[in-house]
Amino acid sequence: MKLVITSLGETLVSPVDQRFGRARYFILYDTDTEEWSTHDNHQNLNAAQGAGIQAGQKVVELGASAVITGHCGPKAFITLRAGGIDVFSGASGTVKESIDAFAKGELKKADDSDVDGHFGSV
Repeated sequence: MKLVITSLGETLVSPVDQRFGRARYFILYDTDTEEWSTHDNHQNLNAAQGAGIQAGQKVVELGASAVITGHCGPKAFITLRAGGIDVFSGASGTVKESIDAFAKGELKKADDSDVDGHFGSV
């Protein structure tokens, strides 16, 4: 399974970025092979609007089955769900700690967005 984890940095020991649409990076992690790659989300950091939708579309293009993040806004959530991607919000700690929590079944799948739009806007 391919996961995307929002990250403040480019490695597995980086902290989870609490924002989905305006996350600094996406870490794409394959749970089967344990291979991972970093994807810059810079174009959405300062977007006036549409950051969540554009970020959601990027995650769909990366082929992820699930997203692990701190928080996910309504438009991003709708975009991700339309792409068949499950959202696990409320993550904290490092990217690796969140992957481990996911593997242990400790993260709860979100039924809806958990913040209003423009959460964490710059």
